[in-house]
Amino acid sequence: MSKKYFGTDGIRGTVGEYPITPEFVMKLGWAAGKVLGKKPQDRIVIGKDTRISGYMFESALEAGIAAAGMNVQLLGPMPTPGIAYLTRTFRAAAGIVISASHNSFYDNGIKFFSADGTKLDDSVEYEIEAYLDKEMTTVSSEHIGKAKRVSTAAGRYIEFCKATIPATYSLDGLKIVVDCANGAAYSVGPKVFRELGADVQPVFNNPDGLNINEGCGATDVRALAKIVKGNKADLGIALDGDADRLIMVDHNGEVVDGDELLYIIAKGAQNAGRLEGGVVGTLMSNLGLEKALNGHGIDFVRANVGDRYVMELLKKHQWNFGGESSGHLICLDKNTTGDAIIAALQVLVVMATENKTLAELKQGMSKYPQTMINVKVSKRQDPMLNETVVAAVKEAEAELKDTGRVLLRASGTEPLIRVMIEGENGAQVEKLTAQLANVVRETL
Repeated sequence: MSKKYFGTDGIRGTVGEYPITPEFVMKLGWAAGKVLGKKPQDRIVIGKDTRISGYMFESALEAGIAAAGMNVQLLGPMPTPGIAYLTRTFRAAAGIVISASHNSFYDNGIKFFSADGTKLDDSVEYEIEAYLDKEMTTVSSEHIGKAKRVSTAAGRYIEFCKATIPATYSLDGLKIVVDCANGAAYSVGPKVFRELGADVQPVFNNPDGLNINEGCGATDVRALAKIVKGNKADLGIALDGDADRLIMVDHNGEVVDGDELLYIIAKGAQNAGRLEGGVVGTLMSNLGLEKALNGHGIDFVRANVGDRYVMELLKKHQWNFGGESSGHLICLDKNTTGDAIIAALQVLVVMATENKTLAELKQGMSKYPQTMINVKVSKRQDPMLNETVVAAVKEAEAELKDTGRVLLRASGTEPLIRVMIEGENGAQVEKLTAQLANVVRETL
């Protein structure tokens, strides 16, 4: 049974368009309070990024949760992984994040963490959706919830991040540019690295409610790359709007993406003797990551695209490290969800331990040329159910042999088929991708 409102990462959309409206969000808060509250006066923590609509939805959630009889603790602007951490440390019944992550300011969304700081189970989301179809009621006046702001939230999370690396380790001597994406980590991000001793230059750290992710952050590192080179910094750190994604830039201004960062973290853990098991990537992870890890005897498995599915496989295999090319990196031995600041710290520890630059560390992995074409189709459908398409895929795979791979994936949000091929020969990859895309276009 498909969900009516929840996607793979909460509920997200354009502000003012259903369901991202104050009325719906208030009722969502009420429904969450009814489902997640285990005893009277339980509490839910709420954090947000820097979008102007966050104030409106914070108030709406507060009203709905209070009407359900639960208390609210307001964290203010806070990275998504920080909200997961504070949900656990405050022993809250749940955590709520008001954010549309890497999207532009005119979008927003609501996502939830359970009491243990992980994404909600499907069964809980179904239960919340069932309450959304009921009439909203208010508990008796003596049981209405209260709300208060938590002034110590940022400091607590900063100390938590710092504690994920050895106490003897310092960033002294490192010159770092931190791109805060004008988002949730605009304050805490630079402070973490500065308090550990680095010479930090924060950029895009002046949010105005409208400039989140605008020409900056993990989705657009062009400006960061120029600043790193121009200032002769050792590296650049790019966070996205809610600071759960990380992309880095080396001293040459070259991008180090999520696949390369995941390789560096996992290989560093292996060298330090603390790698437990293997690594989880996704269907979109570069083949070069898989080959590099396997070459060092590290197992690698692929999950469906989305951190929820990466997390599922990490728990299944009882492994610690997983992530996506986009920079959503999970270090389960440090936090219960993807955390850009913590992932960056793990990379910096490897640099110090092995006395290598970021540029040198990424040389251990060679990325395969990859081409993707999005083909518009008449309706959302599984392309691998069509015999003509399947035959074309097999033909491309036969030409690649064991030097590449083919992936056809239906978009989860649009009527698009993503045709992706990667392999050792870039020209061959481009040719085969164009040919297969034409077959999909003509057939579907």
